[in-house]
Amino acid sequence: MGVQSQIVSPEELYQVIVGATSQDVKQIQASSQRLKEMLDMFGAYDALQEIATQITLPLSIRQQAIIQFKNVVVHHWRSKKLLSDEHRTRIRHRCLLFVDEIDDTIAECNEIVVAKLARSDYPSLWPSLIDDLVVLINTNLQKRYISMIEDARDTLRLRRSLKLLNGILKEFASIKLPNGVKAMAQIVEQLRKLLQGYYATMSVTFSSGNITPDNIASQSIQDNVLLSHLVYKCLIKITVWLWNKMGRLSPQEHQQNQAWVEDIFQSSMVQVKALADLRKSIVSSVIQNDSMKNDQVRRTVVLLTKHLRTFGKFFRRLQQLSPERFVSLPVCGDLIMSYWSQIVDSTNYPQNLICDSDDSLYPVRYLVQAMVLFKESLSQFTAKKRNGTSNQNILSQEFVENAVRILVTRFIPLNTSDLDNWMADPEEWVNVEDKENDQWEYEIRACSERVLMQLCNQFPDYVVPLLVTTFEQVAAQPSVGLDAVVQKEALYCAVGRCALRLKNVLKFDQWLQGTFFQETHDTNPTYPIIKRRIAWLIGKWVSDESTSPNNPKIWEILVHLLQDHGPGSDTVVRLTAAAALRECVDALGFDAQAFSPFLVATIPQLIQLITEADTLESKRKIDQSLNTIIEQSGALILPFITTITEPIPQLWLAAENDFLFKASLLVTVTKLVEAVKEYSSPLGTLVLPLIRESLSPAFIVQLDVDALNLWSSSLRNTTSISSSGGSPCLRDIFPDAMALLGTNLDLLGSIVSVVESYFLLDAEYILKMYAVDLFRAFLGAFTSRIVDINAKDLLHALELLVQLAPAQLWGEAFHTSGLFAHLFKTLIAGESDTILLTQHIYLFSRMTMIDCRIFSQLISATALVLNQPENTLYDLLLDQWWGKFDNMSEPRHRKLTALGIASLVSTGRPQVLQRLPGEIFNIWLDVFGELKEAREHEEREREQHSEPASPASLVRYWDQNNVPASYFRDSEGTPEYTRRKTLFDNDHARVTPLIAYVGAQLREAESVCGSGALQNHLSTADPAVLKQVQDALASG
Repeated sequence: MGVQSQIVSPEELYQVIVGATSQDVKQIQASSQRLKEMLDMFGAYDALQEIATQITLPLSIRQQAIIQFKNVVVHHWRSKKLLSDEHRTRIRHRCLLFVDEIDDTIAECNEIVVAKLARSDYPSLWPSLIDDLVVLINTNLQKRYISMIEDARDTLRLRRSLKLLNGILKEFASIKLPNGVKAMAQIVEQLRKLLQGYYATMSVTFSSGNITPDNIASQSIQDNVLLSHLVYKCLIKITVWLWNKMGRLSPQEHQQNQAWVEDIFQSSMVQVKALADLRKSIVSSVIQNDSMKNDQVRRTVVLLTKHLRTFGKFFRRLQQLSPERFVSLPVCGDLIMSYWSQIVDSTNYPQNLICDSDDSLYPVRYLVQAMVLFKESLSQFTAKKRNGTSNQNILSQEFVENAVRILVTRFIPLNTSDLDNWMADPEEWVNVEDKENDQWEYEIRACSERVLMQLCNQFPDYVVPLLVTTFEQVAAQPSVGLDAVVQKEALYCAVGRCALRLKNVLKFDQWLQGTFFQETHDTNPTYPIIKRRIAWLIGKWVSDESTSPNNPKIWEILVHLLQDHGPGSDTVVRLTAAAALRECVDALGFDAQAFSPFLVATIPQLIQLITEADTLESKRKIDQSLNTIIEQSGALILPFITTITEPIPQLWLAAENDFLFKASLLVTVTKLVEAVKEYSSPLGTLVLPLIRESLSPAFIVQLDVDALNLWSSSLRNTTSISSSGGSPCLRDIFPDAMALLGTNLDLLGSIVSVVESYFLLDAEYILKMYAVDLFRAFLGAFTSRIVDINAKDLLHALELLVQLAPAQLWGEAFHTSGLFAHLFKTLIAGESDTILLTQHIYLFSRMTMIDCRIFSQLISATALVLNQPENTLYDLLLDQWWGKFDNMSEPRHRKLTALGIASLVSTGRPQVLQRLPGEIFNIWLDVFGELKEAREHEEREREQHSEPASPASLVRYWDQNNVPASYFRDSEGTPEYTRRKTLFDNDHARVTPLIAYVGAQLREAESVCGSGALQNHLSTADPAVLKQVQDALASG
């Protein structure tokens, strides 16, 4: 038995709950703290639920108890420390007692608990759960619908029981594991026909013959609708689950279940038609009689609406899970046309009767549902099905054209509410418009646009000529009055949405030259509506590649709209023009030179628009447009550096804790640095404080990535980290990089890249000023829990450093910091990843090549640190050097290793020389052979001018003259790329002839240890191997 917790005192727990519901702040705080402690006591959960069941207690206490119970019991239900089996049994039993609960808060908490506990315990530990609920539902249904006895208590029980069942079904339907799926299958088999029968009986109670405007205020009618709604929700959860599992059933099971699903689908279609007609009739009458003010009437109408939408959710879910099977369901076409008829019918009523309210004649959400179902099913009505076969059930040209007209004239135009919101808060209106476009399945105007696009895609022969003809007729005519302006705006919207289909038939450039240019310069006070849409339309056509982004008329129009503050323009127009500029500049084929004459107007106007915008969200979007223009313009942005950077400090301060806008400003400076490249040094006075503040403790979590991108870009694109005249410069913040390197594991990869950039710019200065601290930072990173890829990056950075600076600057610091000892110990231990260990050898190889004397001194000092004989360390080092050689795949690394070991031979140490006849000769001969093959291969290529080498040869020799992409760390196109390329081209390991180098090192060894000693070691070599080495040295 596990550790037993302290047993809870039910009396104390009750008093704590009482204190938690008091009005005294101190008592609440004390009780909350004590409650947190008591929830870890044995029996606390059982006692909490017991308090919640006591109907004689004050409601606030019971609510507090059930809320606390709900929050903790699910997560600790299996805990033996907090619950016994007896507790669990009592809790499960009490869960069903809440079917009599009057308070909705308590009941809803219980529903959550039951669903979660059922997932854990049914059917193994709570086998009676579904049976008990069915008994409760059956008993109360019989009373209400068979015996016709209506009792408020029975209705409550029925409502609570159905909600419990619905919650359980929802929980089990989401389970993917086999045991849960098996349990759900049992529940489905037990309940599906039962629930189908329930709904068939119950739905009759709110048919057209039973609900009239006269009795709509009846509580009985409301209860009937609600109970039927709850039953139907349970029924469709089962149906959807079966529909989704149909493909995994045996042929016989599939046939049976398919028939049942089709039956539910057909009966639902009949019911939804009748329900839609009934609701419309009731609501029309209620509106005429002004009865909606009656709360009871409104609640019933809202319930009817929710029930109606539940049918739509059911159909939509079947469609989403399998569009092909959905369209093949019986009478599916009739269902879709029925929903579309609701759209058509709604156009016969005033706009005020179509709104986003469940008590309106045509609720927006219901119409959107209808549109989505229609849109996603249009492919079944085309002349050819997706599989290429002919389709009998097609839409006529008249139907399609009428559908387009309805969408363009009724649902796509801006309505009064849209225009009011535009005037009230222009910036918010633009932001909402952007969001609606992303959430088109929930907004009627955005959804209408997508339906139009689908119609155009599926029936281009009908839709394209209609749109072109209508556009040419309407666009050429001046729009007089607000209604005409709104209709023209909708037509422009349609042309933008269908750009891909219209680009070959609509002469867009001509319209830019004529009508669009004229309308964007018109001072008509209603024309901001059209101007905003023209800006959007241009952006849409360009981004869809339907017209060239390099037409000067595009820039003339958009720049004019951006800077126009006179009559006939407003904030919405300017914000939309800024967004359109971003779309056009970011388009494929954009020519920066063609756009450059417009930079002189565009840049200041965007900066002004940022400063004028009231909301930070608007500022951020405008700044994104500016960032895109900077990026795409490149060096052409150079004359505008001051214009762009001058307002940034004030904008940064004003943003306060809006980190999204601050991140956008960091991107702006980054793009600017990347655009002007080596001319970016004067930006240091702005870059440094931005980096420092962004990486301060208060901001680093939110701004770290963007700040490091700015830092990295600044280093890569500059030519020096110093400055003249003592002004702030990039080397001032190198200590910050060291601090992050040693402590921030989350950003380690990016920080290493920053540190490498510093090395490439001025390694000698860095080591003169910070050598020991730098290596201690590296040691801090190595000794933390870092992944191998980060450790490899660190070693690569050190390899760069030893190449770039004299050994005198790094030798002593390597020892003093403890870094060399750590690296050496890691290598000789041999427990790390093989690739990581080979990276250690590459670093040591470079160190020995650059200054073998200092490397030997480092080993001597390390022997004292590790308390091991120096000879032993050499033996362990050479074991790894030879042992990892075969794991080195790249020829340049194998050559580097051969050069490094040659440098060690030059020391004349016996521990090295005794390996000469065996391991060291083998390494040299391997690399000698590879280099010989490479030379012969190149000679054959030159002599024969034959076809390129085979893929196998390419793999082997490709990197003899080409730099690995990983070496450049995505620095292409920056001055750093040149620095890295120069370093690579002059790398001693590449330019040093290996054979000549080996010969020189052998002669150096001979001078150190004497000819006799060297010959003694060579005498033990295999004569054939020795001759190969001697021949190679002689020919080299």
